[in-house]
Amino acid sequence: MKRYPFAEVEPRWQAYWEQHATFRTREDPDRPKFYCLDMFPYPSGAGLHVGHLEGYTATDIVSRFKRMRGFNVLHPMGWDAFGLPAEQYAVKTGIHPRISTAENIATFRRQMKRMGLSYDWEREVDTTDPAYYRWTQWIFLQLFERGLAYVAEVPVNWCPALGTVLANEEIVDGRSEIGGFEVVRRPMRQWVLKITAYAERLLKDLEGVEWPASTYEMQKNWIGRSVGAEVDFALDRVKGALRIFTTRPDTLFGATYMVLAPEHPLVDVLTAPEYRAEVAAYRASTAHKSDLQRQEATREKTGVFTGGHVINPVNRERLPVWIADYVLMGYGTGAIMAVPGHDERDWAFARAFGLPVREVVSGGDVEQGAYVDLEHGRAVNSTTPDGTFTIDGLPAHAAIEKITAWLEAMGKGRKAINYKLRDWLFSRQRYWGEPFPIVWVDGAPSALPEQQLPLRLPETDNFKPSGSGDDPKGPLANLTMWVHTTDPKTGRPALRETNTMPQWAGSCWYYLRYLDPHNERALVDPARERYWMPVDLYIGGAEHAVLHLLYARFWHKVLYDIGLVSTIEPFRKLVHQGTVLGGTTRRCPSPAATSSTPTR
Repeated sequence: MKRYPFAEVEPRWQAYWEQHATFRTREDPDRPKFYCLDMFPYPSGAGLHVGHLEGYTATDIVSRFKRMRGFNVLHPMGWDAFGLPAEQYAVKTGIHPRISTAENIATFRRQMKRMGLSYDWEREVDTTDPAYYRWTQWIFLQLFERGLAYVAEVPVNWCPALGTVLANEEIVDGRSEIGGFEVVRRPMRQWVLKITAYAERLLKDLEGVEWPASTYEMQKNWIGRSVGAEVDFALDRVKGALRIFTTRPDTLFGATYMVLAPEHPLVDVLTAPEYRAEVAAYRASTAHKSDLQRQEATREKTGVFTGGHVINPVNRERLPVWIADYVLMGYGTGAIMAVPGHDERDWAFARAFGLPVREVVSGGDVEQGAYVDLEHGRAVNSTTPDGTFTIDGLPAHAAIEKITAWLEAMGKGRKAINYKLRDWLFSRQRYWGEPFPIVWVDGAPSALPEQQLPLRLPETDNFKPSGSGDDPKGPLANLTMWVHTTDPKTGRPALRETNTMPQWAGSCWYYLRYLDPHNERALVDPARERYWMPVDLYIGGAEHAVLHLLYARFWHKVLYDIGLVSTIEPFRKLVHQGTVLGGTTRRCPSPAATSSTPTR
């Protein structure tokens, strides 16, 4: 059998395709469009691997098929090229991230062309190109001007060795995924994006997309919409109240203690003098655990009594207040009422510390803390001491409605909707990222005029963090001449923002820039956007089933509200290409794997 002479045939055709721009795409209103998109890769020094090509081959097959069926196909490629790996490589070798990134991109591009992938290379984008991140900065300014970008002191995962904040997904067993360095929780001043303002729309609009059921559920669960009540527990012997959120206000009579997240601001208020040393030691130990570790259901329950108490509004009982790491400041109000008779987690904690257990919903196993769902059981032992109010005998739905109305009438609570979704931590103490188009004047942030974009990343050969352990700063803070500037609006002395944006920023909107990559006057031409959007097929790894998709959808909806895009969702159909397994079932990264490593 004669072998296929690939070394002769393929280079010839690849040269022909490049010379004749065979896969160049132009807008053509007379033809149906098909926008086929890959999750673009982080260009690592290792070059392409089989996981990349698994997904890229799939989109190439679909794109070629659609062309043969008469569709006008847009099939672009680009580079998600900011991030921590290039910066860490620069620290070790002294090679500027811009140089190593450009070399890696050249390797990726050469390998893709050798594979014969039918990309329109005239539309190539690179998130580190100032012509690109000019528009990333521009989008940030739209968020800032609309109150969707703000500064707050929030608890973060701080890695002293890497000198930067890490996402929960970048931590393994309390240490950084890159380098295995210790990570601690600590409060820091950070830029935050108000994604929670879009929580309901992010949930509701999922109904209009064609996505894998598992991805749909992950998005839904991450947003985590819950209907219930906010309840205020008066502080004992101290002015003020502790607010909690619960989906089961019908179990208020079963609360036997309260639990605060160790970071809760009322911990200092409620902690009695004789308990301060123990509480401080516990808070310090909690700082070395990630949120994911703290939420492990099988973990042994730990906690410390504060010595403080609050008053249950339904029966006037004086409830002890504990702190425990299984309660997170980032969910609800950072405090819970513990009902150990009907919650396994609370029951395990009560059992560990000898706290009382009480039945208030019939039909469960109180001795095991069995949860009784809304369709079963009736309220019991749920009458106020004076007998003027009761929910005894009512099924859960009716009991919840009645007690919520009573709380509202008494000024002690209200019906509420809560989301698990938290606002998006948007600062990184790194060099290799997009600079914020912000200056600080007299301690307040001020936006740069659009005419001054892009604010270019300054040159340096010092990529190490600056500042002290108590006051950590990114590498940009080392560049004194760059940091000290003048406010263009007032002419007053100003300081530049020295944090940079996370890698998520550039990947939030790249699919739009492919539509009009050389436009110097606008992010995208409206006519081109209307022709091509939404993306008809998006293929990439399941690693991005939550955060990338959520962040991109958020930015897209903001742009929709501004009037810059015509669709409420960016990606109509989504497919995860799966995972390549070797003979030892060792996992090979998918196309998104390099993007989801700690480069964000």
